[in-house]
Amino acid sequence: MLSERRTQQAAVAFVAVTRIASAALLGTVMAVYIDAVASEFYVSAALAVFHLGLLFAAPFWGAVADVTGRRRAVLFGTSVLAVATLLPLAVTQSLWAQLGVRGAYAVFAAGFGPAMLAIVSARGGTEGRGRAVGFYNSALSVGDISGRLASGYLIGFLLPGETYLLVAAVGALGALGVLLLTDPTPSPDEQPTVGEIRAEVRRRLLPAVGDRDHLRTNGLHVLYVALVLRNMTQKGMSSIMPVFLISAVGVSAPTMGLLLAVSPTLRTAAMYLFGRVADRVGRKPLITAGLLGAGAQALLLAGALVPADLTTRIAVTVVAFVVHAVTFSALTTGTIAFIGDVAPADRESELMGLRTTTRGVGGVLGPLVVGAAATLAGWGVAFVASSVLAVLAAVLVAVRVEESLAT
Repeated sequence: MLSERRTQQAAVAFVAVTRIASAALLGTVMAVYIDAVASEFYVSAALAVFHLGLLFAAPFWGAVADVTGRRRAVLFGTSVLAVATLLPLAVTQSLWAQLGVRGAYAVFAAGFGPAMLAIVSARGGTEGRGRAVGFYNSALSVGDISGRLASGYLIGFLLPGETYLLVAAVGALGALGVLLLTDPTPSPDEQPTVGEIRAEVRRRLLPAVGDRDHLRTNGLHVLYVALVLRNMTQKGMSSIMPVFLISAVGVSAPTMGLLLAVSPTLRTAAMYLFGRVADRVGRKPLITAGLLGAGAQALLLAGALVPADLTTRIAVTVVAFVVHAVTFSALTTGTIAFIGDVAPADRESELMGLRTTTRGVGGVLGPLVVGAAATLAGWGVAFVASSVLAVLAAVLVAVRVEESLAT
């Protein structure tokens, strides 16, 4: 018989893999389907709409999870509703239908990260938080690999409506997997009323001036600003990446899927490794290196346009994805462990949700800026300009954020 710890690790992995596989598959195929009927700007707008939903919904679901203590219920309910929003795409795949569904999906998908991260963080405890986060992020990477690889092949074999039904089916598996989880996080002695929940959520989303000290611990507020800048770079690039690989680099759809799977494949091991590193050397070095890595990846992708030979262009692109795998793993593990270190026990889901919100701000602004730049000035100019934001983010963290591991 498996121990309770191993059983819960398996449940966490299953939920993470299925949920992220569904999301990765959705984002990749939608980019290709929209590119067939509209410009690069609308391709990037799809990711911007997604992050706009995350921007407002993530802190809401995080606050609800903290106030009620029912994080598993939040996970299950939002998972089911996220799957339900995808069903209209089985009938119509017009541009506006796809953009609208992407935004509606985000509103409910936003409930996954804050509640799940709080559960994972609590399981790791103070001494093993980095390792627990690393294991969880490795599972996310496996899901990302599955979704990216499958997308390149499904585009050629299934009709769009059939593909979107498959995305919903994979998401439904993730919702069922939530029922296998147990929740070790603290719960209130008495369940609050609906009015009390509403008042507390409002207080947390719009904290008074005297209720913001928890946002400044060890420079947490500066870290959030840095994540906005970094995500403007990263999400701006990723919003048009499937189209960039096919149209600019010149690869086929199956090869596009393989290239997009390079980073999550490497992250499977890198996330787990950096989880251990975070518990040994601290969080700040990983965060700083991760921010710089986003800028390096942008410059490499711009450089992939220079060679005339397709093989060389693919090789440079692979190096860019390798850089992303390593530095993204460092940034994600370091950031989540940092927030877990400094967050009060009854506000951890809230602050994890705020992390998603800051990523959402970058995810809204970045795709619009980079997509517009790519349309007007070309791919290379868009990528080089976006790298500056990631470097600025790294400088902010290096100067203004204090290490949290000792704390």
